[in-house]
Amino acid sequence: MTLSPTSIQAEFSATFVDEWVRAGVRHAVISPGSRSSGIALALLTDQRVNVSMRLDERSAAFFALGIALSTATPVVMLTTSGTAAAEVHAAVIEADLAQVPLIVVTADRPVELHGVHAPQTVDQTNLFGGSLRYFLDLPVPTEQTRAHWRSFASRLVAEATGGAKGAGPVQANIAFREPIVGAMHSVPRGRPEGAPWHEVIRDDEGPATLSGRVLDLFDSVQRAVLIVGGEEIVDSDPVLEYAQRRGWPVLSDARAIRRLQHRVLISHADQFLRSNAIVDALRPELVVHVGMPHASKTLMGWNEYWLDEGVVHVFVDRFGSFGDPERIGAMFFAISPERLFRVLLNSGATTVEVESDWLEKWRRCDDAADQAIERTLDGRSLSEPGVARALFRVLDEHDTLFCSSSMPIRDIESFSAPQSSAPRVLANRGANGIDGVVSSVLGVAKASSGRTVGLVGDLAFLHDLSGLVWGTKEDVPSVTLVVIDNQGGGIFSFLDYPSVVEQTTFERGFGTPQRCSIAEVANALGCQVLLADSLATLSDSLRRSASEPGICVVIVSTDRDENVKIHQELAHASIEAALAVI
Repeated sequence: MTLSPTSIQAEFSATFVDEWVRAGVRHAVISPGSRSSGIALALLTDQRVNVSMRLDERSAAFFALGIALSTATPVVMLTTSGTAAAEVHAAVIEADLAQVPLIVVTADRPVELHGVHAPQTVDQTNLFGGSLRYFLDLPVPTEQTRAHWRSFASRLVAEATGGAKGAGPVQANIAFREPIVGAMHSVPRGRPEGAPWHEVIRDDEGPATLSGRVLDLFDSVQRAVLIVGGEEIVDSDPVLEYAQRRGWPVLSDARAIRRLQHRVLISHADQFLRSNAIVDALRPELVVHVGMPHASKTLMGWNEYWLDEGVVHVFVDRFGSFGDPERIGAMFFAISPERLFRVLLNSGATTVEVESDWLEKWRRCDDAADQAIERTLDGRSLSEPGVARALFRVLDEHDTLFCSSSMPIRDIESFSAPQSSAPRVLANRGANGIDGVVSSVLGVAKASSGRTVGLVGDLAFLHDLSGLVWGTKEDVPSVTLVVIDNQGGGIFSFLDYPSVVEQTTFERGFGTPQRCSIAEVANALGCQVLLADSLATLSDSLRRSASEPGICVVIVSTDRDENVKIHQELAHASIEAALAVI
């Protein structure tokens, strides 16, 4: 059934109020207005909320502040659009400095009314500046954002009551389009037993409280998976030891935990989890996410499917940040992974029965996929997955491999084989951009004692040529830059564009091949240049570059269309191999 915009806005408002109540909100203060009428009606008709109506927004905000001070609970303060929102600023400043949990909800006009002198329309984004603990800017609610409504509302309470800077004010700026009020049909379901969508448990609650909550959760399941992403876990031993004792597979991207030959470490989940049959066969009861999001888009996509099947997702992050793009996390543990798993190991509660074949199913699939990748690449001409696999193989624990954020990090994640001595892997995955990759590789080399190798594409290399310009008095670090030259942006060939855009337009707008020669540019900037057209010459080039000072650029030429085909072939081979042993 297709719902009208008014019904969607009404259901959005009711969902927000229900989620606020689940998260602990019991009081709301409303200043009357039209643009905020949807949320106002949802608050006024929910008998679980004690609503106060106050005419003046400035007074209303301080009234809400008083309730929050008295009850030590978060209070919602709702205003309409325009200068009404600005009236709240003084109370927001006080809430910030006094660490009072205040949830300021400012209704806003839709985008088409901004910048055209529409009445009661002002710029309300970041209206309260640095006084806020968190700012949420929402466009007009739609069906496309429906699955995330509860997450939006729950996070507002979580950030107001215990963000990284302590309790304080947050703002939700929400656009509504007239007509605002309509009939409701249903609201998205919430967590069982009235639980909030997100719950944050912090280390400062005490190790006994925190470990008790974790143990209650972890001991309630037989089949769990650890997904580890983001920054490097310097001391991964407690994580791996706990997983070993519990029989839990660890799906760690190569940046977080070094890709070693360890029984619990699964290296090729990105490949074999592309099969629905395998995903169903390996469905866990609990997924524990450690650190920031994993590099594999395929893996992260299946998390939403597992959520719909009743799988519980929890997140562990040293700062308690919401590294949860799918907005699926039920609980967030604000503690370093090393500390958490060390506490769990010291608790001695590691004898809980687990499904006997759980880890072995994952182990068999991963080993079979690794062998299939090796067979598929064996004897072929040089390919991008082959370069990633070969490059990873020749580096060891003393080396650092820095990958560009586009295809190189994905190829390392998907195809590099575990080994007894694995390199450290780094990448600029905060914003995942193309900017400054070469300079970042050089910076790593400057601060590292071992060998540094960069794996970048031709566009990332050309985008940061200024990084290769050095002052005459500066020491140039020794670096090997392996440049995959496929004449353009290879990642776009894996998206929808080639099938919906005419080829010439695709090449001009997305492939964007450049006129300049990588070799000539690198030579002109004083780099040594080596060309690799086979695995043998690549290995030889890597050996030569390691023995000479300065910057060496190793160029590997590939074809973008062939690259898509070999990726498809490798995924198919991995799936078939895993299906045969699961």
